[in-house]
Amino acid sequence: MKTTLITGGASGIGLALAKRLVADGQAVAVTGRDEARLAQVPGVLRLPGDATDYDAVQDAVVATVKEYGRLDHVVANAGFSTHGPLTETAPDRLRDMVLTNVLGPALLVKAALPALRETRGRIVLVGSVAGFVHSPGNMYSVTKWAVTALAENTRMLVTGDGVGVTLIAPGRVDTSFWPDGRPAGPLLSAENIADAIAWALAQPAGVDVNTVVVRPTGQPT
Repeated sequence: MKTTLITGGASGIGLALAKRLVADGQAVAVTGRDEARLAQVPGVLRLPGDATDYDAVQDAVVATVKEYGRLDHVVANAGFSTHGPLTETAPDRLRDMVLTNVLGPALLVKAALPALRETRGRIVLVGSVAGFVHSPGNMYSVTKWAVTALAENTRMLVTGDGVGVTLIAPGRVDTSFWPDGRPAGPLLSAENIADAIAWALAQPAGVDVNTVVVRPTGQPT
């Protein structure tokens, strides 16, 4: 039975993926800072913790391997946006976003690699279309450009070990990501992105899908 550890698994894309993998008969562990939300995720190993705290991330990896005996996949999904331009955003909020969106995935890779090398597993980093296009003063975009780079740097680091690395870069998705409600225009569902991640994880040995950009039809950028 394959085992997957998902950061930020208590809502949005992470929650949709956890439900999808559990329904497929996989073992799933999820992390999150909101313990109340985390407690509502069914059928998984729940691991409260901060994706920017290396000890917490390492503990989550250890707990997953202890519970299920192996680790086949990790999905770096935890992240958020401040939404406003950097000129109008508090420095502390910018710092938290950069740490969560950039340092968090890097710490997960670092903590999980020993276990993934044993299983010749896979790493999925959830990026964004914003990691390929620019917009004025958009620090969220900066963090996702960094995730795009991290994916390729990680692939180069681990491909010789038989570990796969996939960047999933969604366009607009209908989740709680949007603080002011659902934006106008076409949107994907969290389940659409969960399906894309599950597809990447299910590739046969020897197949390494590296970059998947998923937009809703009609999103121009």
